[in-house]
Parts: sequence; C-alpha cells; structure tokens
Amino acid sequence: MHIMRTIRFLLLAAMIFSVSAAMSAQVLISVSFGPPALPIYAQPICPGEDYIWVPGYWAWSPIGYYWVPGTWVLAPEPGLLWTPGYWAFDDGLFYWHPGYWAPVVGYYGGIVYGFGYTGSGYYGGYWRNDHFYYNQTVTNVNVTSIRYVYRQPVASSTTTMTRISYNGGPGGTTVRPTAQQAAATGQRRVAPTSAQITHEQAASKDRELLATENQGRPLIAATAKPADLKGRGVVPASAAGAPYRAPENRAAPRNPASPPPVSTPAARPPKTRPENRPQNHAVRPEVEPPRTPSRPEAPPPPNERRPEAAPQPREARPENAPHPQNNPPAERNGHSDKKAPPHSGGEEHRR
Repeated sequence: MHIMRTIRFLLLAAMIFSVSAAMSAQVLISVSFGPPALPIYAQPICPGEDYIWVPGYWAWSPIGYYWVPGTWVLAPEPGLLWTPGYWAFDDGLFYWHPGYWAPVVGYYGGIVYGFGYTGSGYYGGYWRNDHFYYNQTVTNVNVTSIRYVYRQPVASSTTTMTRISYNGGPGGTTVRPTAQQAAATGQRRVAPTSAQITHEQAASKDRELLATENQGRPLIAATAKPADLKGRGVVPASAAGAPYRAPENRAAPRNPASPPPVSTPAARPPKTRPENRPQNHAVRPEVEPPRTPSRPEAPPPPNERRPEAAPQPREARPENAPHPQNNPPAERNGHSDKKAPPHSGGEEHRR
C-alpha cells in the first residue's frame, strides 16, 4: 500500500513538472517597438577547440533593449549547433523567439548575424567525429592551437550584409522558413547552457550595454568567453548598424516592479509605428579574421529630432514677469547629468 502511494505521488509530481515546463516554454516577451539595428563589430579569436560562436543580439529588460555581446561557448554535447534567437513582428508587437541547441540549425528569422550565420543555416563550421571543424573564411581561429580547419567562401556574409535585427513588419526581413527548416521544428532541442544564461544576466546589469546609453554602438560588442565583460578578449563595436532613434514617449510598463524580463500580462496596446528600423541596404562587412597558414585542412561540409521650433517668447508684463521654462538639463552625448535609469517606454506582455 505504501509503495502504491509512493508511485502515485511520483507520477503526479512528474505530471505537474511536465505541465509547468510546457507552460513556461510558452511565455513570450513582447515589446511595442522594435530593437535597434545590429552593430558592426569584429569577432574575437576562438579560445580553444570545440568552442562555437553565439552571435550577439538585442535582449529586453523593463528599462529597455540591451546588447548581449557575441561570445564563444562550448556546446552542451558534441554534434549540437546553435540556432540564434530572433525578434519577429506580429499583430502590432515584437516577440522574442529564444535560441536553442540542436543537431540541425533551424529557422532564425532570416537575420544576418554574420560570422557564418547568413540568415539561413550556419557556415562557420561543422562536427565530424566529435571534433568541430572551423571555416577560416568566416571565423577567427588560431591554427597553432586549433587543428581542425578548412576554407569555404560564404559570399552572403561579406557582400550582402545587412543590419536588420527583426523579422516581419515594416523594415524587417521577409525571409520565411524553408521546407527543411519547417521539418526541423520537431527535432530535439536543448536549452541555452548555464554559461549562456550567466552571460545574458551579466549583460543586463551593465548600463553601457543599454541601447539608450550606447545609441546602438555598444562598447562591449563581443567577448572571447561568456560573462567576461572586462577581459582582454572584449571587442567594441566599430559602428552602429543604422542611426539610432530613441523610442517615442509611451506609457510606462504596467508592472515595473516585476522581475525582468517579463512583466505582468496586460492587454495589448493599439498598433504603433515601430522605431529604430535600420535601412535595408548593404554595409561594409565585419572584419575578416587574419588568414594564416593552416594545419592540414579538412574537406568542406557536405552541405538618426529636428529640434522643434522654439516657442516665441511672450511680451513681458511688469506686473507678472514670466517664469523660466522648466526645461530638462541638456544632454551630453546621449547621457543626462543625472544617471537616472533610462526609460525605454516599451511595453511587454505575456501571452
């Protein structure tokens, strides 16, 4: 009898756990305006064998978008590749689709993250016999410490590079999933590693990474290792992907006291014009890694308001002298004298 109760308790616990996991997986971050363009930066050198490049991206917190630097990470297990997360516009809001590990790179909105991520698939390397082979054309590797290398040109990552950071809606990419990517939706997926989670949390605490602070050009665009934001491997952005446009003043989040990155569910606001839309044009490519003689090569794998007109001053009356305007202090370089937390004005919802 005691054994039967124990079995029933374990079954009930497993059922509750599975339902909770399914519900958490359906939580989406939504914002009423789009992220800035992807900044332009170089890739730090790979720290060692079997590290895989995870490109930088704009994440969301209650005080606005912040940049999560690109970095090198170890896969959870050999054979897994990284499918980057992406923002997508739907029904007047921008939703974040998290990245994941899987045997095959899936759909990531057609966002050209660079360094082998051309908007579809990954051409920076592949697994072979539990070793990761690096494509020197698009990845920065030191052949004195990494033996498994090859060269395969990737034209789209250097000649048609765009900085658009979201899919759909006005100004977004128009790439839809291919038949192969649609078929890959049922494959086994592995969540981001603890190192990746720590990396994103560290980025969320650094004010320099807020878009309202760096104007779309973060001083920490990429790192050699996760969460190492002050080390020798830190690479700054050379330029913003497009002129940064501050979001319009909007209502504050409905529940600002809620923990990041998702607030209490609220009704959707009316459709608004997305801000910070990059122009869909080619720009100069990322810095290509130095080409040095490699070890024995492996074969390629089979596959920017105008200032508003100042109001005309009224004629001063002796009996009632005008008071000075209560204008806010002038900002310098995008920063106010008071280092108050910037207010992005976006709204976030769950559904």
